[in-house]
Amino acid sequence: MTSTVGPTDHGTAGIPEFPMARAAGRPLDPPPALRELQAETPLTRVRLWDGSTPWLVTRYADQRAVLGDRRVSADMTHPTYPRQAPGNATLSFIGMDDPEHARLRRMVGSAFAVKHVAAMRPAVQKVVDDALDAVLAGPNPVDLVEAFALPVPSLVICDLLDVPYRDHDFFQHNSRILINRDTTPEDRTAASTVLADYLGRLVVAKLDHPGDDLLSRLGERIKAGELTVQGATEMAVLLLIAGHETTANMIALSTVALLSHPDQLALLRDTDDPAVATNAVEELLRYLNITHGGRRRVALEDVEVAGQLVRAGEGLVLPNDIANRDPEAFPDPDRLDLTRRARHHVAFGFGVHQCLGQPLARLELEVVYRTLYRRLPDLRLAVDFDDIPFKHDGFVYGVYELPVAW
Repeated sequence: MTSTVGPTDHGTAGIPEFPMARAAGRPLDPPPALRELQAETPLTRVRLWDGSTPWLVTRYADQRAVLGDRRVSADMTHPTYPRQAPGNATLSFIGMDDPEHARLRRMVGSAFAVKHVAAMRPAVQKVVDDALDAVLAGPNPVDLVEAFALPVPSLVICDLLDVPYRDHDFFQHNSRILINRDTTPEDRTAASTVLADYLGRLVVAKLDHPGDDLLSRLGERIKAGELTVQGATEMAVLLLIAGHETTANMIALSTVALLSHPDQLALLRDTDDPAVATNAVEELLRYLNITHGGRRRVALEDVEVAGQLVRAGEGLVLPNDIANRDPEAFPDPDRLDLTRRARHHVAFGFGVHQCLGQPLARLELEVVYRTLYRRLPDLRLAVDFDDIPFKHDGFVYGVYELPVAW
């Protein structure tokens, strides 16, 4: 039976705030309140920072249904889109709907195609090996984030785009500002502006001096009249930020999880079977949560979700951390099991907006998992687990620092 209960029927009293806090001492698990809501109901209201009360979708099957429904929009400029923070601007095509989303996505899609990414394996392996050479030659203990997890994907995406890695301090600093939930609108605008100015100059330079890189391909689209300089710059900002922040945090967070599960770490470290690392990538993506704060959508027309009528203009929040811990989709979901077949997770989303860069992220993680723990077989935390600073205030979840020794 379809319900039509909404916030106008009962006000906002008693509606829980979102995002929700994780339990003390359990930073790798979804918030307890999300678990309770998932067990109780597939759909419920939550209150965001601006007082709006979108629907929270708690179960795996319902999230996939919403993400695959063309009546539900990813348009961040929609007046009732459930924004993550004030001044949270559209990030190129990920904040658009088809056909414009598909048109822009196709312009860069070939660079992230499985076949093209597979050819990058030797280059990614060299980046990982060189970074570990530097780690082994340096101080012990070390912050694994600064020494390894952040440089590796930064170097890879810089090479793909042809962005000078020597500028990494600049773009990493401004990226951190943009993905922090507590950043003021003024600071977010300033960081976005300087990043756009920087990448815009690189894009324009490619118009006269193209190369074999992704910025040059965007330059070709500008010359063909298919893209403006501003549009190309927005795409470059998106690719640079997403190309290093998400994978860097996943590398660090995976290491925390594996050091907390030594039996699973041994399974990954002590095998010559490459399929183990491939499978580990999927299970760790399921078990952990980098997309912090849930994917956001807005209904363009009345649509039924899990028996509940969601009216046109109402927002939806889809936290993939709780969907990936849904026992209906993943038996014994709170157990990290690297032998689990977990590729159907929603860490990369689902439908037309699923992550463009997932083949590259999978490759980078697989190479890291096959290399890091074998070259540092005695890797261990250099601080107590409770002293690790987790990014509870970010749109991208991870750790600010990860002191390790070996």
